[in-house]
Amino acid sequence: MLNKTCGDLELQRLIIGALSRANCQVSSVGKGNPMLTNASWGMIVTSALIIWKGLMCITGSESPVVVVLSGSMEPGFKRGDILFLHMGKDPIRAGEIVVFNVDGREIPIVHRVIKVHERQDTGEVDVLTKGDNNYGDDRLLYAQGQQWLQRHHIMGRAVG
Repeated sequence: MLNKTCGDLELQRLIIGALSRANCQVSSVGKGNPMLTNASWGMIVTSALIIWKGLMCITGSESPVVVVLSGSMEPGFKRGDILFLHMGKDPIRAGEIVVFNVDGREIPIVHRVIKVHERQDTGEVDVLTKGDNNYGDDRLLYAQGQQWLQRHHIMGRAVG
């Protein structure tokens, strides 16, 4: 089952668009033979899901592709830009652009890391983010009482 993240929703839109454009071709191939038409549709959907899951494994991100939904990262990223994500084991550094989920919100956010705080006792890293086009940091976007993001909030780093 696909997670309902921004990238998943965009992929679903792309798949639906491709499927509707391919409808005439698939219908003409299986004209008069509904089993052939259904098999063709099944192959298209299965191929899309295999590609998506493969990208998840390669990139290490639960959502390897996301779409920028707001102008908070302008001028670097505009609304509608497509970002590819990667989530390696390297420590997150200030200046990197990350995509993160906030507890209680379904839509991920694309912003830049402005501060990194490493806990001396555990070695865990907390980060603070900010949209390039925003005046203040993202603490108002985080869950109530939350001051930092932990690694489990980060879906991936923007690549490219």
